[in-house]
Amino acid sequence: MGGVAVAGQAPGEPRAGDAHADFPWLGSYPDGIDWHADLPPRPLHDIFDEAVRRHSSRPCTIFLGQTLSYGEIGELTERLAAGLSRAGLEPGTRVALVLPNTPYYIVAYYALLKLGAVVVNVNPLYTVEEMDHQFRDAGCEMAVTLDLAMLFDKVHALVERGTIPHALVCPFADLLPTVKKWLFRLFKRREVADTAAAVRADSLLHFRELTGTSGTYPRHEPDIGSDLAVLQYTGGTTGTPKGAMLTHANLSANIQQISLWFAGAREGEEVMLAVLPFFHVFGMTGVMNFGLSQGYSLVLMPRFDLDEAIGLIRRYRPTILPGVPTLFNALMNSETLSGEDLSSLSYCVSGGAPLPLEVRRGFEERAQCSLVEGYGLSETSPVTNLNPFKGLRKDGSIGQPVPGTVEEIRSLDDPASPVPPGEKGELCIAGPQVMKGYWNNEAETEQSFTGAFFRTGDVGYMDEDGFVYLVDRIKDIIVCSGFNVYPRRIEEAIYEHPAVEETTVVGVSDDYRGETPKAYIRLRAGQSLGEDELRAFLEPKLSKIEMPDYFEFRDELPKTLVGKLSKKELREGADSGDESDGKADP
Repeated sequence: MGGVAVAGQAPGEPRAGDAHADFPWLGSYPDGIDWHADLPPRPLHDIFDEAVRRHSSRPCTIFLGQTLSYGEIGELTERLAAGLSRAGLEPGTRVALVLPNTPYYIVAYYALLKLGAVVVNVNPLYTVEEMDHQFRDAGCEMAVTLDLAMLFDKVHALVERGTIPHALVCPFADLLPTVKKWLFRLFKRREVADTAAAVRADSLLHFRELTGTSGTYPRHEPDIGSDLAVLQYTGGTTGTPKGAMLTHANLSANIQQISLWFAGAREGEEVMLAVLPFFHVFGMTGVMNFGLSQGYSLVLMPRFDLDEAIGLIRRYRPTILPGVPTLFNALMNSETLSGEDLSSLSYCVSGGAPLPLEVRRGFEERAQCSLVEGYGLSETSPVTNLNPFKGLRKDGSIGQPVPGTVEEIRSLDDPASPVPPGEKGELCIAGPQVMKGYWNNEAETEQSFTGAFFRTGDVGYMDEDGFVYLVDRIKDIIVCSGFNVYPRRIEEAIYEHPAVEETTVVGVSDDYRGETPKAYIRLRAGQSLGEDELRAFLEPKLSKIEMPDYFEFRDELPKTLVGKLSKKELREGADSGDESDGKADP
């Protein structure tokens, strides 16, 4: 029986792969999935290269009407790796990807890994200040972005201020079919940055030049268990962004764990709608890395638009659809989408936020396809739990541990002590997909582990069949459409306004996004401030998903006995419908 050692195994801790009496999921594990399966660690770029060899002529990416084969994507990746090597990129260099879902993301990601660089995923919707903090914390020396002004201008601003010395610019028009390319250049010229006239044009590298000629490069052979592949930023338990250090071993293990769960999927035949952004850990592993490892065709969406998604579903007939609950809710309630349109789907997975039961049942009825809920975190590469596609499945559960993953519910008072089945506590996870630690943050790393187990900060319980149910969060976060939003960041931005005396932000239920931020504000004596004025003040400081949908101004804000602002009463009031000021304009 093969066993998978847990990185950082502490003496006396359970080891994933051992037959252990305390693993209740083993008695009801899905047929055809071996929890004890070997998960040999591999460099991510080796997995990608194998897929290119096996599926060279198969469509790899479909983007705005242009299809690129695995062979073509593989050739571009080799050329970019050679070009970056000539430009002096060295192993260990941290490089930020400031890109939406495009073929460039895939090419840059694997080219960087082949050179031993570390990918730093960045939300392209971040403000300049948010990017500045992340780039500096990670020690980025380069960013990869498009020549679209909305992205290039932010990255170039950081080159100008010296945050990063270089940027690699990719031409958006080159991704389009011939006619669309001509129309884009004719009618969308204002959306393209004039990179030649940029103040720091001398610090820019250009994709066309780097990939214009082929060449060799020193292919890096990583220490799979310790060399970083990705820095995936997350707020963790505090809301202060921290880089989860994900190794090649972590990410390759998670690819294999997901692959085992999709036991009936056909290598080299499935089509996946890639609407989840690759900069998000769910999209990176659960769509890009997993999909490419299996030779699937990825239909890329740079941003979610319901009408566009419906058009792509009708045209390309995807068989696999990973998404967040808001996606499935939108498809379920679409008046133009029929059950026949969804008939190609065989596998649908929801993650990133709790899946409401009515959404799951409604979507399944319409699509005649199982929609299973899963769970994961940036710190776990991310997938740790999934519900089975067939067999035993339980409403309201995030599912059972994926192969090689050990989970325990630990006492909220003593995180080293497991609690009995059915009793609530903190979900703690050990497995080969668990991160190495937080980048340059030993204190936070130490607080987040107990032995080999990562403390998720989520409160729940495990039943007698090893299904896990989450009921609360220790972490003070708001989950909007699958993205973590940290109240502390919003509060700090609001506090910068001179008229604000006190503020606190909580998550309130939202039919579309699951949760959305609501800000409660007390103004300084004699000051006045309206919602529109505050929103205008916050726009350059917060991303769109962080901007509160609700603002409520109060004479006093509730406090605890020790004088701290208390969110509990505000959450309870919001949940009972205390939103008299209504929803802010989007």
